[in-house]
Amino acid sequence: MRGFLLILFFSSKLMAQFDVISEQNSDSLQELEEVIISATRTERQLSSLPLNAQLIAQNEIETINAVRLTDILAEQTGLITVPDFGGGEGIQMQGLDSQYTLILIDGFPLIGRSAGTLDINRLTVGNIEQIEIIKGASSSLYGNEALGGVINIVTKTTKEGTSTQLDWRQASFDTSDVSIQGNYKQKALSAQLFTNRYSSQGYQLNNNTVLSTVEPFENTTLQAKVSYHFSDLTSVGINTRLYNQHQDLTLSETQKGDSETEEWNLGIKFDHRFNKQWNAYFELYSTAFIAEEHLNTPSKTALNFFDQRFVRPELRVHYNNEKNQSIIFGLGTTHESLYRTSFTTKPVFDAPYIYAQFDGKLNDKVNMIIGARYDNHNKYQAQFSPKLALRFRLNERIALKTSIGYGFKAPDFRQLYFDFSNSTIGYTVLGYNAVSTRLPALEASGQIATTLVDLSNFDADLKAESSISFNLGIDFRPSTRLSTSINIFRNNIQNLIDTQVVARKTNGQNVFSYFNLDQVFTQGIELNQFWKWNDHFSLKGGYQLLYAKDKEALKAFQQGNVFARKSSGTPAFRLDKNDYYGLLNRSRHMTNLKFTYTNPIKSLTANIRVTYRSRYGLFDNNDNSYLDQFDRFVSGYTLWDFAANKRWNMHLRMGIGIDNLFNFTDPVNISNIPGRIYYGKLTFKL
Repeated sequence: MRGFLLILFFSSKLMAQFDVISEQNSDSLQELEEVIISATRTERQLSSLPLNAQLIAQNEIETINAVRLTDILAEQTGLITVPDFGGGEGIQMQGLDSQYTLILIDGFPLIGRSAGTLDINRLTVGNIEQIEIIKGASSSLYGNEALGGVINIVTKTTKEGTSTQLDWRQASFDTSDVSIQGNYKQKALSAQLFTNRYSSQGYQLNNNTVLSTVEPFENTTLQAKVSYHFSDLTSVGINTRLYNQHQDLTLSETQKGDSETEEWNLGIKFDHRFNKQWNAYFELYSTAFIAEEHLNTPSKTALNFFDQRFVRPELRVHYNNEKNQSIIFGLGTTHESLYRTSFTTKPVFDAPYIYAQFDGKLNDKVNMIIGARYDNHNKYQAQFSPKLALRFRLNERIALKTSIGYGFKAPDFRQLYFDFSNSTIGYTVLGYNAVSTRLPALEASGQIATTLVDLSNFDADLKAESSISFNLGIDFRPSTRLSTSINIFRNNIQNLIDTQVVARKTNGQNVFSYFNLDQVFTQGIELNQFWKWNDHFSLKGGYQLLYAKDKEALKAFQQGNVFARKSSGTPAFRLDKNDYYGLLNRSRHMTNLKFTYTNPIKSLTANIRVTYRSRYGLFDNNDNSYLDQFDRFVSGYTLWDFAANKRWNMHLRMGIGIDNLFNFTDPVNISNIPGRIYYGKLTFKL
């Protein structure tokens, strides 16, 4: 209620400021070049990069009043947030599942994919300086999990002097987000401390069940960055982050409990510049992700636990000459372990690696990036990941760019060592490496009726999923007020890891395991447009056309081997290739628009944002194992968001907004859209 009254009060004050002023000459304004780091592991101008990359600046995050990473990524071309169990969300990029996108904070990888998805809802944007998005296979620099691309979250750098900032946002569903950031930089020493508390009462989309769509929760993030310059040539930095979340857990009217999630990250970086050409970097990174679920019983009965640890030392050398050509060389190793419920063992992964990359101008018009990485591993076949990217500048307004790269996703702990039997329904899921021992044990205990797959099929190692990624684009910028970019992409994935029935149980249920089965592809077109009408009004938009299909399914449809029924009891009819829609949870069309009003004299900004997602299928409803035109689809939907901000003086800024303006919900199919959200925000700087 207090947040709603704040919105009403500020709204009346803010709307009074919307008066028309005379145009100013925008040609006198200097535009700063955007610098991106994650694309090449060095500072690089985004405008000259030959890769399909995107940068989200701090100003864009602030003007929409975002508080979590999902708020900003869901409005970007080619990205869609997809819900996970428990209210978590992953990011789908160019039609590839969230498990194929590597998420970094300041260049360090995040872990904690309990079911393949890394929940980006746990990431606050309160201390973010920019977000870097690299689309397409990026294993040539980053190795595992970068099959589809990389998202690097760059936190704010420490600025000269001493400063403090407070941000508070209050929203519907009793959702509160409070951040405090302190900054200190004097001579050789700099330090930054950031803390955020985010809480909500959750929400209920289906009133016919006792289970909430998202249970009440509260979480806290604490990040500290300290650096010291021993000289102009040598420095050391420490970056640490702590995260803790408590959330209610309701299984039924009588079974209730809670879940606890803890995460910590520690990165130490040592830099030394030998001369103008040579730099060396040594990084030591360690992180842990721990999650537990308990019932509220006298003994606090444990339901599930998940404890993952990751350590990575890396040495990197960078050479840069006067011809704008650079060479980067790196080597390191990763050590990873997991201890969790329903595992046959406590597995350990060790993976040493080495990589190199050349980035430079071949002449005044051509820029080239060529690189490769070699990853060894103690549990799967070694991987060699090359990449080539070219940018050709036709003239001052038009540039062509293209890239081809290899990416891979190693089998995770769950796919190799899972040993889970559902006590209610009775099915069993076994990791690939657990089948050879656990399936005979289940058979000896009388639980197996029929074995469908010979155990010799599990003698070889489960292969890593791999992808060849192609991107071809054109950038057109006729003036500082207008720019257009078009990108055509295709990702060919081989050895896709999927589940398959390996045995029938005596209770009528199945035993599942993981296999390298499918070859799939995603392909399409991305269009991004920016138009600055005058000094006050601008329009930014994007569109993605996507086709995501299974090659074996395409062959089955082309050969006439797939049938369907319009309803139960009706005759089956043959389907052709045009009836095959594609992979589950993929939309053919996605659009985003952002209309912005800016009044520098009044220190006022306002924007209306629109995102559209066309229909998509979640299940095969006619029992032919494929998603076809005769299955039931989730209808397409459009979300409208509004935000406005007013800076009153150098210390105070206030904002209001409405997310999901027209109160769209789909309780049956969509769990991550709660309905209309009103909010007010206050920022105070000292």
